[in-house]
Amino acid sequence: MAEKVLIGIRREDKNPWERRVPLIPVHARELMRDLPVEVWIQPSSIRVFADEDYRREGAKISEDLSPCSIVLAIKEIPIDFFQDEKVYVFFSHTIKGQPHNMPMLKRMMDRRCTLIDYERIVDDKGRRLVFFGRQAGQAGMIDTLWALGQRLRVEGIKNPLSSLRKTINYGTLVEAQESIKKVGWEIYNHGLDSSLVPLVFGFAGYGHVSQGAQEIFDLLPFGEIEPSQLGEFFKRKNYSDRKVYKTVFKEEDLVKPKIKKEKFDLHDYYEHPEKYKPVLEKSIPYLTVFVNAIFWSPRYPRFVTKKFLKKLFSGEQMPRLRVIGDISCDVNGGVECTVMCTDPSDPIFTYDPDRDGVKEGFTGKGPVVMAVDNLPAEISLESSIFFSQTLKPFIPALASTDFSKDFVHCHLPLPLRKAVILFRGELTPDYEYMRSFIHSSQRSHA
Repeated sequence: MAEKVLIGIRREDKNPWERRVPLIPVHARELMRDLPVEVWIQPSSIRVFADEDYRREGAKISEDLSPCSIVLAIKEIPIDFFQDEKVYVFFSHTIKGQPHNMPMLKRMMDRRCTLIDYERIVDDKGRRLVFFGRQAGQAGMIDTLWALGQRLRVEGIKNPLSSLRKTINYGTLVEAQESIKKVGWEIYNHGLDSSLVPLVFGFAGYGHVSQGAQEIFDLLPFGEIEPSQLGEFFKRKNYSDRKVYKTVFKEEDLVKPKIKKEKFDLHDYYEHPEKYKPVLEKSIPYLTVFVNAIFWSPRYPRFVTKKFLKKLFSGEQMPRLRVIGDISCDVNGGVECTVMCTDPSDPIFTYDPDRDGVKEGFTGKGPVVMAVDNLPAEISLESSIFFSQTLKPFIPALASTDFSKDFVHCHLPLPLRKAVILFRGELTPDYEYMRSFIHSSQRSHA
């Protein structure tokens, strides 16, 4: 009989809102039934599933996970937790050289640990296989709708959205969805204040994050407009006060080639972003809410700049734009006015374009910005169930891998293999570039 592999699940303690788990109790039971594994759980008073839920399914509750050869977590792990030659699987947030996580990575190297990062578990086309994207979109959209309701309320505009709560203040996603449906009923039956009509939401992106956000938005009575038709839509005035409207921006709506005669080419844009200029800003004046749900890196043009917002809010008349829901939450990134991250208890700030600063609350000259950097934690139950469903199929291969062999011969399946940043303390070939991050971090702390 094969010796059992002990898989530990570390408690999450990065912040008081992080209640998610990588494996839910029923999946732990099914794995122990089907594989030669035991699941050990560190006790937690805030985890969305109680210790007893795991105990009832046959898992062992233990403060000490040192007997476990594989440890699963969600967020970064404190550097004093790591033990020699163990395997750790979590979101490490290291591949961009994030300075605050370089000491953690260095400790893992010193202790000859293996690091597998969920973010890098991808298929042969580079698509992520273990993720929280849809849940980030759902939670971020609830907070964005709440933010709009509160902003309009402080402006003295009566609106049904003001009855909504922050995402974290709903017990479940279903409860939040029911509240939004009631708002939709109010809009459909009583209409919106004339000053808001047409109420248009713009979504940047069409992937998992955007799909989750639109899933929440679509609970309201809505119509859809093509980005190229926004100007004509406003001219015709063929819109209703008993609907809200959405427009979804794809890459070709966000940028154009710098050379006028050239046509937009998606592959070319991703390979050579320097050949393209941003054009989204011409559409922003039509929007009351802009939802950013698209990947961005510094190689690409910014979609909304501080300079543009300063101009937009410089006139005597208040522009339509009230809220930016930056679900992607790249600080000083694609939406340049996201100058800081927020947390679930206080999801927003108001950006002042004149002084390039932030103000607490909903009042002020600029837009309200929702910039929570840990949105899936706000709907921890649904997030954990979905994530566990995506992770569970990889556990058999993880448990059967002989990590004492070298990286080439350990026979990890390709999606997991691509996600191995460290193998027994050494950077794997795909991540050798990260050595410079570690060295620069050491120099900065010298």
